[in-house]
Amino acid sequence: MLMNRVRNPLRVRSLFLSDIHLGTRACRAEQLLAFIREYDAEYIFLIGDIIDFWAMSRGVYWPAQHNTVVQKILRKARHQTRVVLIPGNHDEALREYVGSTFGNITLAREYIHTAADGKRYLLLHGDEYDQVTTYHRWISILGDVSYTFLIHLNRALSLLRRKFGISGYWSLADYAKRNVLQAVSFISNFEDAVAHNVKHRGLNGVICGHIHTPAIKQISDVTYVNCGDWVDSCSAIVEHHDGRLELVRHVHAVNDLPIDDMAEEETVGTEAGLL
Repeated sequence: MLMNRVRNPLRVRSLFLSDIHLGTRACRAEQLLAFIREYDAEYIFLIGDIIDFWAMSRGVYWPAQHNTVVQKILRKARHQTRVVLIPGNHDEALREYVGSTFGNITLAREYIHTAADGKRYLLLHGDEYDQVTTYHRWISILGDVSYTFLIHLNRALSLLRRKFGISGYWSLADYAKRNVLQAVSFISNFEDAVAHNVKHRGLNGVICGHIHTPAIKQISDVTYVNCGDWVDSCSAIVEHHDGRLELVRHVHAVNDLPIDDMAEEETVGTEAGLL
């Protein structure tokens, strides 16, 4: 369902964001800024891979929009919004500061969030459930480079689709994740492993990131929630004041533009699915 942009921010209880990957050319900072402007939240949870130190170690890329994202979040933290940052594998350097607070942003290794309806969710990035990331870092880095290549190739394909008058946004990276057997198996194994751990800890659900595959689903007695990313899916999780969780995909005409043409903001809406 598409909804027109609301002029006044929608008041919600919580926003959950992961895998923003600031510091990379693939980051959709303009779309994220437009999304943040649409919501006024009591809590913002940043669930890993917010700043991509892996990519920045290969070459620094930090345009004004990325700085604006940071400033926007810091400003919200100064004005009554509680912000919690849970580092992921791409910003794992921040894990040595877990337990500290910087600019009113609290760093945590993981976090248990009690929703408005009383359900308790474990918040964590999820890379510890990825055997490749944990035990074969070089393969993980190679996969990261390959995924970035798919994202850039997808921009070129989107441009061709527009030239031939094919409407709508199609993601090559998402297609590969959903149709390549090994990728499907990896995603399924990841989701099951995370859900099993949460059930063992007596919690109602988990909200994570890492695999860039947005979802709200039931796995046995556990509510499994994945925020997605701001590289390809441009998705986030919203908690309403009654505790309902909503998966929101940010729809923006800039999806079909090549990277160098992403400066101008166009019509914005949201595609929502409720649990």
